Amino acid sequence: QVQLVESGGGLVQPGGSLRLSCTASGIIFRIYDMNWYRQAPGKQRELVAGITTGGSTHYIDSVKGRFTISRDNAKNTVYLQMNSLKPEDTAVYFCNAHRSPFDLWGQGTQVTVSS
Repeated sequence: QVQLVESGGGLVQPGGSLRLSCTASGIIFRIYDMNWYRQAPGKQRELVAGITTGGSTHYIDSVKGRFTISRDNAKNTVYLQMNSLKPEDTAVYFCNAHRSPFDLWGQGTQVTVSS
């Protein structure tokens, strides 16, 4: 069964940290670029961070220096380490596997940053 399963979301205070995980099954994980998107209420889904098959990473400006994306091909898993979290990071975070023309999506995990 082809699927992406996210975990690690939750409620955290401003300044806190969370690590999201996304484990893939049913695909050859190492040949997919992996991305994390997020969608806040009333806003469009946005690309937060990505990591290519070769390990190159990219981030939106608002998370640079705070978030780190990484992947473990042996475990078919991509991670998003989120530090110094802010209330504006509150959103549903989605894992995406991309290999043109295919896109796979996870079900999302809620991250809420609030005191």
